[in-house]
Amino acid sequence: MSPNGSDRSPRRPMRRKLLQALTAGLVLATATGCTWEDFPRLGMPTPTTEEAPRILSLWQGSWAAALAVGVLVWGLILWSAFFHRRSRTKVEVPPQTRYNMPIEALYTVVPLLIVSVLFYFTARDESELMRLEKKPDVTINVVGFQWSWCFNYVENVDGSTGDAKKAKELDAIPNRYKEAFPADAGGVYDCGVPGTRNPQTNNPGPTLWLPEGKRVRFVLTSRDVIHSFWVVPFLMKQDVIPGHTNAFEVTPNREGTFLGKCAELCGVDHSRMLFNVKVVSPERYEQHLKDLVKKGQTGYVPAGIKQGEYEKNREANIL
Repeated sequence: MSPNGSDRSPRRPMRRKLLQALTAGLVLATATGCTWEDFPRLGMPTPTTEEAPRILSLWQGSWAAALAVGVLVWGLILWSAFFHRRSRTKVEVPPQTRYNMPIEALYTVVPLLIVSVLFYFTARDESELMRLEKKPDVTINVVGFQWSWCFNYVENVDGSTGDAKKAKELDAIPNRYKEAFPADAGGVYDCGVPGTRNPQTNNPGPTLWLPEGKRVRFVLTSRDVIHSFWVVPFLMKQDVIPGHTNAFEVTPNREGTFLGKCAELCGVDHSRMLFNVKVVSPERYEQHLKDLVKKGQTGYVPAGIKQGEYEKNREANIL
């Protein structure tokens, strides 16, 4: 009994205050209408494409949700350990709670709600990030091989004749991607080896040039094993699979030279599969393509392993 003769425990107001504080913290952490710029990047680099902030926002939201759940769980653990510790004056076993249906329903429904919310935002953002325009501004076939990269610029460049839609070197690319190729695109290419370096930064790997403000489609093919095309500040990567073509689009919005790498363990020299991405003005990009023509790097290098029957059937079903 308390000193005033009542049975009410003095601990109860403290318990209520603790629960109220935890609830208020959870609401503040999850209900604020902040943008990705209002939170730290949590290890992510500064976004350099129009699509990257969506990825960063999803990353930050996942961390915020995890932190809120963690604070709640840690708070309940500490609350239980502190307020239900063994009393120095009482040694009897405290009341035991069994088959409490409201509590069991709570810890079943709440995780389902958390997973459902995360699934919704992930599916929403993934569908937007993987959306392909009918006619992108620029199309580049990225070819991964052990142990470097080639870049086929599917462009109609003066001094390069041909048609990318009929080029045998690009047979591995499905027709649904070739439909977006420019007409009479003779194209140019650039290839690297592990020893290639960027002449400005001296960073290892070949350099992929991109125009700022243009929507770029990457068509990913492989000549041998599974690789993964990852431009770090784009916050976006996708597997490069032999016999299966992947594609995604980004719009670079910041000039500069950025690092890229293979993000899939592909063999003994996987760590040397590096490359650079140089984002420049559209005028400098066009001049770079003309420079490749002058070097004699016209046409296309082989894109990789052709599709198997399964992939051909899947493409027919999609079309």
